[in-house]
Amino acid sequence: MSMTDLLHAEDIKKAVGAFTAAESFDHKKFFQMVGLKKKSPDDVKKVFHILDKDKSGFIEEEELGFILKGFLPDARDLTTKETKTLLAAGDKDGDGKIGADEFSVLVAES
Repeated sequence: MSMTDLLHAEDIKKAVGAFTAAESFDHKKFFQMVGLKKKSPDDVKKVFHILDKDKSGFIEEEELGFILKGFLPDARDLTTKETKTLLAAGDKDGDGKIGADEFSVLVAES
């Protein structure tokens, strides 16, 4: 399954394009623009599993840095500051990574 099976390619392109500048990433706006906020909880979990590149059941800090690439392969990496901000927003239990349920809450709060 690919991201475009779940989200519109044009929405992905626009959302990634809106955050091309370093330090501009805003996960709340991004999830809204990409159409993830409107998706069912099941579809949000499918997106989580696509972003969980190592299939560990979690999106670790390193994977978060490449989150935009999970939506569009030629997108930029997040900066260290953006990555840490996203991790802090999503890591509700403080274990240093984002699980599927935490990701669902992160999207729902967008």
